[in-house]
Amino acid sequence: MRESSRVRSALTVAAVSLAFAAAASSATAATKFDWMRGFDAAATPDNLDRVGVLKVGPKKAKNILVLNPGTSASAAYFRPLAGFVASEAKGWQVWAVERRENQLEDQSVVDEAKQGTATTQRLFDYYLGYLTDPSVTDHFESVPDSAVPFARDWGMRVEIEDLRRVVKEAERKAGKRGGEVVLGGHSLGGSITTAYATWDFNGKPGAKGLAGLVYIDGGSGPDPISPEEASQDLAELQAESPWLSFGGITAPFAGLFNVVGSTTTHLEPDAVSKLQTWPLLPDNLKPPVLATNEGAYGFALDTGTSPPALAAAQAHLGHLAASGDPRGWDEAGELTPVQRYADMFSGTGLQGLDGTAWYHPLRLTIDSGAVAAGNANPAQRILDVRATHGDDLSRRLRIYAFGAALGGERVLKGAKILARQSQIPRRRLTLVNREETYAHNDPNSAFPKNAFVKRLTRFLARVERG
Repeated sequence: MRESSRVRSALTVAAVSLAFAAAASSATAATKFDWMRGFDAAATPDNLDRVGVLKVGPKKAKNILVLNPGTSASAAYFRPLAGFVASEAKGWQVWAVERRENQLEDQSVVDEAKQGTATTQRLFDYYLGYLTDPSVTDHFESVPDSAVPFARDWGMRVEIEDLRRVVKEAERKAGKRGGEVVLGGHSLGGSITTAYATWDFNGKPGAKGLAGLVYIDGGSGPDPISPEEASQDLAELQAESPWLSFGGITAPFAGLFNVVGSTTTHLEPDAVSKLQTWPLLPDNLKPPVLATNEGAYGFALDTGTSPPALAAAQAHLGHLAASGDPRGWDEAGELTPVQRYADMFSGTGLQGLDGTAWYHPLRLTIDSGAVAAGNANPAQRILDVRATHGDDLSRRLRIYAFGAALGGERVLKGAKILARQSQIPRRRLTLVNREETYAHNDPNSAFPKNAFVKRLTRFLARVERG
């Protein structure tokens, strides 16, 4: 019994050591960010015709996984996941796409707070506090809708043409080393992945040259919106803001709430939450007791306490601690550590980047309704969507679809339909449904145990084998 106890103790120490080693590896993976020339969109100023790439993992990795963020998310959101994947899947570098709209964000004081040259009070006052405190005269200025009318045209055509530049560069680099490129995305990023794979580029599908596709609780079903709906959506867009209201919160405030909440959670987790005591924060985001930054942030985004309208921003994070004044956070053995979640959205360690898109183009969301698993339809002609090669993908393409709370079985069904259209053999599909246990964001944030990453590692190994 004593020998068995010593063995169990040794195994426990080893497991803890491996977990910390994995955490350290994912946190310190080589990281580089670059802007590159994007699509020349009509009416858009040349300085905004750019697309960004956050590259995580070994610079000389043979293979590249390109990931597209979802609605109101950005490249930094993938930073912790990318480090984790790069540490688990040897020979792979992860590229996360930064869409053009994020150039409109004012990251100046967020950067100062990350560098330690601005206090969290200054951070809060600059982005939110000035709205209720007239003594704050140096503060954030939102981009007026009237200054960016061209953003109403930042739909799927612009997105796919920007992504084309990223994918071709990845193919060029991987090709030099005899490697492979896989394209994937989370949530709306899954629809973008299908759109790119089936997009018509001079008669050939975008997937030509790709070895695999990855869907993270998102994708495209076969049914398009009607031409009447497409026309109505376009007409209404011309008379309203170019930007999506995330969870009913108008742009850019969902982004501001998240970057302030996540950054203060990272920098001062045990301090009293400034957001909770601020009168303009929606009541359904406020804990019933005075909480710490970490407690208030967890309460606002955990599946058990976050409002239903924010389901797309939720993860299994834990619950408020049983005691304390202010009340802290208890992770309670949940899938996602709250500090990891804060790092994803704050963009910890990154300058000029956070994990939320403060301004998400409504046109991109409208256009996604016409992708329809890459099948031509009347709505595509109205919206200038060119995803028409849904039955023309290589039979050697591998597809991995992971369903969580919002997509679930529908994500797997979409992957199967795409494969069936092009006669891709069932053995080349990896289909996993965790909708009962994984919230929408858990596949990207769960750590150190992560069912999505475990299967992804195996999937990428199969891609390498051909």
